[in-house]
Amino acid sequence: MKFLISFSPNFPEQSRLFLIAMKAHIFRVALVLIFLSSFSASAQQITVKDQVEDEILIGVAIYNPDASKSTITNENGQADLSQFDLGEEIIFEHIGFIKKTITKARYFRNGFIVYLSPEAERLNEVVLSASKTGEAKTRVAEKIAVLSSQTIQRSAPQTSADILTEAPGVRIQKSQGGGGSPVIRGFEANRVLLVVDGVRLNNAIFRSGHLQNAITISPNGLERTEVIFGPSSVIYGSDALGGVVHYYTKTPQINDTKRFSGGFLSRYSQATDETTNSLDMQFSFGRWASFTNISYSSFGDIRMGRNRKHGFDDWGLVNLYSNNTEEFYNPDPVVNSNPNEQKGTSYDQFDLLQKFSVKLNDKTSFGLNIQFSESSNVPRFDRLAEYRDGTLRFARWDYGPQKRFLVSPQLQINPKRKWMSKGTITAAFQSIEESRIERSFGSITRESQIEDVEVYSLNADFFADLRAKRNLSYGLEFTYNDVQSTAFSEDLVLQGNRIVGLEERQAIPTRYPSDGSSYSTAAAYANYRQDINKNSTFNSGIRYTFTKLKAAWNEQALVDSNLDEVMTSNNSVTATLGYVFRPTKNWQLNAVLSSGFRSPNIDDIGKIREQGGTLTIPNPYLEPEFAYNGEIGITKYLGRKSNAISFTTYYTWLRSVIGRDDFVVEGDTTTADANTILFNGEEVETLANTNLGNAYIVGGTFDVNTQIVKNLRFKSNLTYTAGRIFDGDRSLPSILPFFGSATLSYDKNKIDSQLYFRFSGSKNPEDFSEGGEDGLEETPLINPNATEDVDRYAGLPSWNTLGAAIAYNFSSSLRLQLSMDNIFDRHYREFASGISAPGRNFRVMASVNF
Repeated sequence: MKFLISFSPNFPEQSRLFLIAMKAHIFRVALVLIFLSSFSASAQQITVKDQVEDEILIGVAIYNPDASKSTITNENGQADLSQFDLGEEIIFEHIGFIKKTITKARYFRNGFIVYLSPEAERLNEVVLSASKTGEAKTRVAEKIAVLSSQTIQRSAPQTSADILTEAPGVRIQKSQGGGGSPVIRGFEANRVLLVVDGVRLNNAIFRSGHLQNAITISPNGLERTEVIFGPSSVIYGSDALGGVVHYYTKTPQINDTKRFSGGFLSRYSQATDETTNSLDMQFSFGRWASFTNISYSSFGDIRMGRNRKHGFDDWGLVNLYSNNTEEFYNPDPVVNSNPNEQKGTSYDQFDLLQKFSVKLNDKTSFGLNIQFSESSNVPRFDRLAEYRDGTLRFARWDYGPQKRFLVSPQLQINPKRKWMSKGTITAAFQSIEESRIERSFGSITRESQIEDVEVYSLNADFFADLRAKRNLSYGLEFTYNDVQSTAFSEDLVLQGNRIVGLEERQAIPTRYPSDGSSYSTAAAYANYRQDINKNSTFNSGIRYTFTKLKAAWNEQALVDSNLDEVMTSNNSVTATLGYVFRPTKNWQLNAVLSSGFRSPNIDDIGKIREQGGTLTIPNPYLEPEFAYNGEIGITKYLGRKSNAISFTTYYTWLRSVIGRDDFVVEGDTTTADANTILFNGEEVETLANTNLGNAYIVGGTFDVNTQIVKNLRFKSNLTYTAGRIFDGDRSLPSILPFFGSATLSYDKNKIDSQLYFRFSGSKNPEDFSEGGEDGLEETPLINPNATEDVDRYAGLPSWNTLGAAIAYNFSSSLRLQLSMDNIFDRHYREFASGISAPGRNFRVMASVNF
């Protein structure tokens, strides 16, 4: 009572203040309710996008299971879902995309964005590499093979080189376990351009023989791979004579709310003793996302096939091998208890892929791409199997750890203006380290060559979507390569069979210019494409490229006293014309005229390399080589675009083709023979890369891809290639024998299975290249006493293999895959390979997504 009485004198004022406070509180509550109502209404809005292109989808049908509620996305790709209950299942359906079912509650967790995945058929109808943006395959005249994520998953490749065998018309050469050099239309190594995420992998020391750089990209981080056949210099510049292999790695998807997903893969292969483990992790936040892939593979010694249908009982057997290591010394070769096991083919590899995507605003996004790959020492098997005077020549011949580091920031803009609908600016820095370690039996001197390459590049690619189904792609490219080459010898310090130290280093000739070298390019291009009418598409393109090379030597007397400094510059204009004619919806005719060029790089001009008693030496007078290509293709669609029969034929004329030939060192008096010099105490013949004159390559491919009955599909490919150098009617290197493949696949419910057949024709010894690139000495020895290699070796025998695979999808998150390659355990070698292919190979792979 006292309390109430004490306030009673001021009660009217307290009431007034209370009413004012209540009004203010009610006003605030009203504002909150209005805001929440607005938020609730906006929260019912959902956006549907293409998971691959990250673009909105218009006209997506959205409905519940009994279709009693439905809506459709508008011109902004949005739809109002307020009519659906929170726990109700909602189905999203659009032509060309996989139907998706989620609950309304889940789209809150997905950040109000639903991504639809393109069907495999539609995905294969769009190519990204032809103009560096998405383009309908039916508008592109060039032959392009698309290897989707589904293809990569099914084939379960050990390396990113192996996945290319799934592309019709491509074969892989290997000289060691850690090998993989793609051959396309008679071109290989530095005549085939490798690209990852828009950044060229080809650098100043890409050689003309065989390469293994493709294996530095982990197949477990790939989203898709595209192969362009034929000269593609307009879009990609120098090196793209035979074609382009473009690897696209997985990219994180941005959602409006936090989300985590991932996956784990584990695989074992019997014949290669391979163990691979790979982990994916994706974090997605409001305006940025992250994707990480970590992979580690361990490969053992490869077991070759035992079934020798070719009739050469001893070919490829490993009777002796070297067990010398970094710490262990053995002066003699060791007898192999199992000659079918190729000792010296094991290695390990670690790969890391880290990508970030940041949405700066509605028209601009930023990405950061970081890749790192490092291998263990990779034994060079073909050199370790080399004999001299009846025994093995080398105690050690290893590629040192191959390292590749890439960091690439990328800016994507979408101004949607007439002359710039969208654009991509990609900068990149690459650091590559390669090394070679060798020591002969009977010697304690170990020689090492180390190459460090730094590559800086900038690409600006723009796309203009003009009126009347016309578009224009244009851009700029700048690259700079810095090459540092060192070489030294060290004598081993021994305690019994243990290597306990090394003597002081002594300088020896470097593989590349010893005072450093550089290689730079600048280019501009434009590519125009227009639908003339609904039945035909025309495209034309032009590119200007300028290249500059500098090289310097400080050890003139070691090989060529005339060597001091070389500076060269070259420029070229390349062009392409393409025409696609679709007389009916089931027929398509393609025609292409294109040109390409390759400017000599540091490896072409400045390499010093000894193999088999011949020494390749620098040639500062080397000039560019050019390719002029014409091709015609015809495709018959069998109803759906995924069912087709096609045939493509082409003719490529090469001018000033670069190849190895005899080369005389002017003024050399170390030997009496002008064609030899004294190198490392041995008399060796001298070769160099020279311009051999003009040549031609002609070929054709026949492809079938059709659904026989429901769930049963058949694919097949046949490839023929021929080529000669006009001057002297000599053989060109890398001309594959007739080869092909066939695959029968059956998919139903949770099971998908495959039966696959691969074959290769034979190649006669007189058709091998004279420069040694084709490895005639790796074919069966038939007459050891013959003076000429064409009489000493048999050439490549024909071969064929059969394999099978089956996978069971326990759920959308768990998959088990079993496969057996080379079921009949055939012994064979791929063309130009210095190692026998694996025999019967049982593989098991399990993958889980979370």
